[in-house]
Amino acid sequence: MAIQVAPEFGYVVFSLVATFVTYMYLGVNVGKARKKYGVKYPTMYSDKDQIFNCYQRAHQNMLEWLPLFLVFLLVAGVQYPVPSAIAGLVWNAGRIVYAHGYYSGDPSKRVRGEFDFLALFALMGMSIYGAVRQLNWM
Repeated sequence: MAIQVAPEFGYVVFSLVATFVTYMYLGVNVGKARKKYGVKYPTMYSDKDQIFNCYQRAHQNMLEWLPLFLVFLLVAGVQYPVPSAIAGLVWNAGRIVYAHGYYSGDPSKRVRGEFDFLALFALMGMSIYGAVRQLNWM
């Protein structure tokens, strides 16, 4: 059985590339924070500087959500490439806003980026709807 995708699936691929760029951006910021706050490898969190911990936590939070996001992006993207790609870009924007809220040193400001959940739920909804259609349940 072959899976055939529309040419517009290329937008989903661009969204995946944007996700890599976002991931690297957050990782580089953690590396810079390590130097700035003197947190040496392999130490994950500082017991002296909470600002560093905010940088580390923002990056780690992206890693926690990344597998679920990627699965929904790819599954939804097969049937709904353009809306999925848009949702992917919104999710990435949310991750950046989330991180910058965390970087402020006030972790409560991270919630400004939680609009990324709208994108994630949209991708989940498209995945479910696509599965229902594929199974001819509607």
